[in-house]
Amino acid sequence: MNVTVIDYGVGNLRSLRRGLERAGADVVVSDDPDAIRDAEALVLPGVGAFQECVNNSEPFHDVLIAKAEDTPILGVCVGLQLMYEESTEGAPEGETVEGLGLIPGRVERLSGSVKVPHMGWNELTPERDHPIMDGIEAGDYAYFVHSYCADVTERTIASCEYGRRFAAVAANEAGNVIGTQFHPEKSGETGLQILSNFVEYAEAYHAGEVAAAE
Repeated sequence: MNVTVIDYGVGNLRSLRRGLERAGADVVVSDDPDAIRDAEALVLPGVGAFQECVNNSEPFHDVLIAKAEDTPILGVCVGLQLMYEESTEGAPEGETVEGLGLIPGRVERLSGSVKVPHMGWNELTPERDHPIMDGIEAGDYAYFVHSYCADVTERTIASCEYGRRFAAVAANEAGNVIGTQFHPEKSGETGLQILSNFVEYAEAYHAGEVAAAE
């Protein structure tokens, strides 16, 4: 399976590429909208502030929205956040910054009596079935680095608890647009399993073996 990692100036591309290659993918890193338009599967990384990632990824917004109709896409960390409708990060009080709108919901700052940013290993709790979670069990650990997150909703595949419950893995209604709030490329065997699941999902998707998600 050929997987294209979108290079828009943010994200740990080297580690992510190595992780995907370990998962069995043939990986291309590209900042060419035409190459992204032709990709079999896409990975949208993200590190830093939501507004910066929105600005940097703007040349790819239209193609990402179009590809979401018929292509497996994996968002990582802020890459997942960009998939939501909006975020309060970087916005004046009472306002939001617009996301891609591929997954319904809003990204907001972590709350509760916890240290922010949330940095380190934390447990995952599966919320509903999706191929991205094959082989992942309740209590498996993943590595997080973030200050913002989305609430647990019907689109949440797995949750995590840090100050409050939040979406650790989420997907769109069709199931082909998926994201992880944690960094799978830094999450050891759990992360490698997630990346392997994405590669296998993309292969099955293109073979017509994937049913629409519930």
